[in-house]
Amino acid sequence: MAQQRESRWVKVVVASIVRPILRAVTRPEWRGQENVPREGGVIIAANHLSMSDPLTIAHFLYVGGRRWPTFTMKEAVMRIPVVRSVAKSTGQIPVKRGSTDAVKALQEAENALVRDGSSVIFYPEGTCTRDPDLWPMVAKTGVARLALSTGVPVVPLAHWGEQHLLPYGTTKLRPFPRKKVQMVAGPPVDLSAYEGKPLTATLLKEATTDIMRAITDLQAGIRGEEPPAVPYDPKQARRATLQEGAEEGTAEGTGEGA
Repeated sequence: MAQQRESRWVKVVVASIVRPILRAVTRPEWRGQENVPREGGVIIAANHLSMSDPLTIAHFLYVGGRRWPTFTMKEAVMRIPVVRSVAKSTGQIPVKRGSTDAVKALQEAENALVRDGSSVIFYPEGTCTRDPDLWPMVAKTGVARLALSTGVPVVPLAHWGEQHLLPYGTTKLRPFPRKKVQMVAGPPVDLSAYEGKPLTATLLKEATTDIMRAITDLQAGIRGEEPPAVPYDPKQARRATLQEGAEEGTAEGTGEGA
């Protein structure tokens, strides 16, 4: 039997505060709400543009999808007293990266999906995209693993516009004029080809690619642009930068290019 993770009165208070603020600073354009199941556990897999998009995604899911949004939140954010109290009262899941607590967070997310029938939002990329043109980048495999181990559907969600409201890497909010925020949810990603098979690193990587392709295709539709053939990979970009630096240092040391 599903358990109630959230305090009903806190949900009402939070929604009554957040919704008017978002209406004041954004002009939402939503599509695909019908792809969000009205009940039962579901993973909402979304791209990550800005520190403001958890609010816009929550708005879409709560109003358009008629589901309460449950996020996996960085443990550092949960240390803020007011945030911690609200997050706990609304069923959010703290994640302490790089520790055994991350395993506990994964277990809590699984309980939220299977036991409580919650709608849990994940950012497969793990952080805001570093792609220069803000396309979804290479993702981690945790969402694919959770989906295949629980059997819950993965609904891809793409959005565009929050980068104009609060660009990543800055605390400068730009609320006016109101920013158009476009959001579209697609049908559940077909992961049937991977069901019942051992969750190897290769299989999880392939399933993750399918999930991210669905998100990227949705965002391409919003933007009316062609996405890159190969997703941006921060690790490869760092390696390339280091290699270029090493080559330049070698050239300077040998007097080449003078």
